[in-house]
Amino acid sequence: MSPPVFRFAPSPNGFLHLGHAYSALLNSDRARETGGRLLLRIEDIDATRCRPEYETAIYEDLAWLGIAWETPVRRQSEHFDAYRAALDRLSALGLVYPAFESRAEIARLVAAREADGPWPRDPDGAPFYPGDARSLSADERDRLIDTSAPYALRLDMAAACRRAAGLSWNELGEGPDGERGVVPARPEAWGDVIVARKETPTSYHLSVVVDDALQDISEIVRGQDLFHATSVHRLLQVLLRLPEPVYRHHGLVRDHGGRKLSKSTSSTGLRELRAAGATPAGIRQLVGLD
Repeated sequence: MSPPVFRFAPSPNGFLHLGHAYSALLNSDRARETGGRLLLRIEDIDATRCRPEYETAIYEDLAWLGIAWETPVRRQSEHFDAYRAALDRLSALGLVYPAFESRAEIARLVAAREADGPWPRDPDGAPFYPGDARSLSADERDRLIDTSAPYALRLDMAAACRRAAGLSWNELGEGPDGERGVVPARPEAWGDVIVARKETPTSYHLSVVVDDALQDISEIVRGQDLFHATSVHRLLQVLLRLPEPVYRHHGLVRDHGGRKLSKSTSSTGLRELRAAGATPAGIRQLVGLD
């Protein structure tokens, strides 16, 4: 059998904090314990927020922690063709449609819907898409696209779920409510998720499943904040006929108020802790890996 393959996949839109260190160290420890491989992936599809200095800092912080990874590093911004090809496959199945509403227009539509009662929201708290772009004719869609109007490409969730019923995944870690073992997937809880935008031929959900398949990732170790997103990832894996990894979700490092750490939290930033005299061994102790 091939050795297991793990990955740590940060976005260079800020400096790493203790939560990132915890996840990176867990992946590194798992690779060492199993005789596996550790890959580093830079998830930089958001050109407006990702910066070269943050990417450089990621390499510096991980090396300081004593983490070694294989090279070359995969940078998502260099692989849009792979994501575009996956998007084309979904489109060929008739599962993708353009929606032209702006964020402000969507907010107004949701407010109007909620005048009659609660409007459904996804596990992250974002409202389901409230528009009717699915019902636009092909001619009307083409006309709007020709006007250079911005749009998001959304997955027709109902149609996608009809093609891939009875999904689940193997959870080796633990979900937020203690979920373990075979976990039923509920992608319908996300509504018509965005899989690409006019200016970017991918989204987080699409690029992550494509990358995990192309990099032969066999065990995905990541935080519980992404536990529910696994339902969408399993759906896309089945629709695109990609291999199924196993998942190991871990608890989150939180601040004193119980909140998930943010890249703007300087008191838990690795660079600030290093400057204050912290050691790699001390970081392991802070995150409970002593």
